[in-house]
Amino acid sequence: MARDYYGILGVSQNATQDEIKRAYRKLARQLHPDVNPNEEARFKEVTAAYEVLSNPEKRRVVDLGGDPLDSAGGGRAGGDPFAGFGLGDIMDAFFGASTGGGRGPRSRVQPGSDALIRLDMTLEECAAGATRELTVDTAILCDRCHGAGTNSNSKPVQCDTCNGRGEVQSVQRSFLGQVVTSRPCPVCRGFGEVIPDPCQQCAGDGRVRSRRTISVNIPAGVAEGMRVRLAGQGEVGPGGGPAGDLYVEVEEHPHEIFERDGADLHCVVQIPMTTAALGATLPLKTLDGEEELEIDPGTQPNTQLVLTGRGMPKLRSTGRVDGRGDLHVHLEVVVPTKLDAAQTSLLRDLAEMRGESEPSLSHNGKGGGGLFSRLRASRGHR
Repeated sequence: MARDYYGILGVSQNATQDEIKRAYRKLARQLHPDVNPNEEARFKEVTAAYEVLSNPEKRRVVDLGGDPLDSAGGGRAGGDPFAGFGLGDIMDAFFGASTGGGRGPRSRVQPGSDALIRLDMTLEECAAGATRELTVDTAILCDRCHGAGTNSNSKPVQCDTCNGRGEVQSVQRSFLGQVVTSRPCPVCRGFGEVIPDPCQQCAGDGRVRSRRTISVNIPAGVAEGMRVRLAGQGEVGPGGGPAGDLYVEVEEHPHEIFERDGADLHCVVQIPMTTAALGATLPLKTLDGEEELEIDPGTQPNTQLVLTGRGMPKLRSTGRVDGRGDLHVHLEVVVPTKLDAAQTSLLRDLAEMRGESEPSLSHNGKGGGGLFSRLRASRGHR
């Protein structure tokens, strides 16, 4: 049976939100553990009742005969100590529901499921954030019966098969003796009641499938796999139960220039060996537009330049953006593979001018000696 939340607070079913709030405050002052330690259990019960009745969606579930705090869809009467461990089902199977307190009819009003939709985004959209119009196909509240599942002014009636218990029992003989088993009633499906005149639009389910368009704001800094939660935009539950949440999962497209590492971006810029030697100022495309990249004379291969604050926004778990990452530019020096006669002659003249006609071996501790020591060690030489 659903809990009487109105009776717990001592208000009528037609009570306004102000009346519910006043009733709760009055009881909370009397039952608070700091004032009355012996009433802690009742204080929690009163607080739970207020949380339900102060929420319009949960209150609507109560008014429809459901229990929004009953996640199991019915619970066990009398607070079965074996609930949650699977032992209650074993006891019911051997001794019948009468000894352990049967499951009882489950509520027709159930919470809805969450829904998930994936959203393709470019790197630029992830950096700047975006507002998208999404088309979703979910169950919504039936606008004809408003979740009741009945047609016109008709009402559900008690199931004749299970007499409103929501379950039926069968007796079998085994080597243990007489075994009584319980199972959900096949006629009412465990609800304890049937709808003789169901709503013609939802067939008694209290909800219908519908395609609708919703707007979602994607914050700046989102990344692949991140989810944006839209509360109450998921599936409406059976019997018009409260809707679940809708999660929008980001799928980020690979970028043709930048590779992302958290809030940092990486890119590779190829420069000729003459540019590496002489230096230059090159245009570089970033997320903020085109900027000038300064190449110092004598730049070596695999040099990395860091442009501070030119990466992605740093999105925190709170939804706030706290600064930006960096853009790492990796310089790749390109050595020509084909030279004509004039170019070859010029490079040879340059090599002779710099005394580079003969290759030189390194003799410092980090060069040849260290290298040969490592090679010998790797081959097992003593």
